[in-house]
Amino acid sequence: MKITKRSIYIFLVIFLTIAADQISKVIVRATIVGRTDTQPGERIPIIGDYFTLMNVENTGAFLGMGSDLNPTLRIILLLILPIVVLGLVLSHILKDKTLDNWSLFAFSSIIGGGIANVYDRIVYGSVTDFLFIDLGGVFKTGIFNLADMSVSAGMIILLLMSFKKQKSA
Repeated sequence: MKITKRSIYIFLVIFLTIAADQISKVIVRATIVGRTDTQPGERIPIIGDYFTLMNVENTGAFLGMGSDLNPTLRIILLLILPIVVLGLVLSHILKDKTLDNWSLFAFSSIIGGGIANVYDRIVYGSVTDFLFIDLGGVFKTGIFNLADMSVSAGMIILLLMSFKKQKSA
């Protein structure tokens, strides 16, 4: 494979996404988990009760889905399948020269976030989630991490780009 500015851009976005996620998780594990004055599931306010930190070790996927699967099925669905899909997506974006920079950024963010969470599952047996938003019942999230944000942002960008392409066609 020839190294181009395009492939450097793809790998840089992936690397920075993984690095930001893993650094944030190291900080959370050291400061929240290591604190003796907090209980599991306790919320630490950042912006009142609207934006809080809390540590949850998630053995499942998004919002804990799949955490009650038998171990073999969990390995297949939460480790092997994501690795295969991430590899296929990476191969696709490296080969498809028609993708615009926003789409490359979006796919690279999704790959980086996916790799970061798969890494957690392999190394720690769970994914560290720690961010929680509650806008007083108007909007409330599950507990998530920076990798989840990267995957979600990538999906939103791809969705917006598909609407833009449909509108211009």
